[in-house]
Amino acid sequence: MATKLITALIAGMFFTFFLDFFFILGLFLNYIQAQGIDVYYNVLFADHQSFLLFVVGVLFFGYLFVFFKNMKVSSIIFVLSLIAVNLTQIPDVGKWVGEMIFMQENQVLTEGKHTYIGKVIYEGRQSLWFYDEELQEILQLPKTKKDMNE
Repeated sequence: MATKLITALIAGMFFTFFLDFFFILGLFLNYIQAQGIDVYYNVLFADHQSFLLFVVGVLFFGYLFVFFKNMKVSSIIFVLSLIAVNLTQIPDVGKWVGEMIFMQENQVLTEGKHTYIGKVIYEGRQSLWFYDEELQEILQLPKTKKDMNE
């Protein structure tokens, strides 16, 4: 039984990472790169993992492929999941999902004597990409130490 549990966890991790890879790839191509944001895929992938969703995926797919008896149903569920996450590969869908996840509307930022009004396009580890409505362009602003500690 212990072998089956370990096998289920490893299989669940593999299938969850596989689906996660394609989901984030669509966001990277159709939101991050489309906005001209200079972030590596690996950083995006590492920074935007939901631990809870990952654990749920590992348990679900591990059970589905190791303990569930009907491989035809398991395969259909996985293929449907793969199709669903790959919808982010469609430019309009990837942009829309990226906006839902990363964009913060109606923000006011102050940096020194400058005040910016607009929306945060993406918040990275050390920078914010901010669309300033007055300038009508995306600005890359360094995060302050206060921002990095939050």
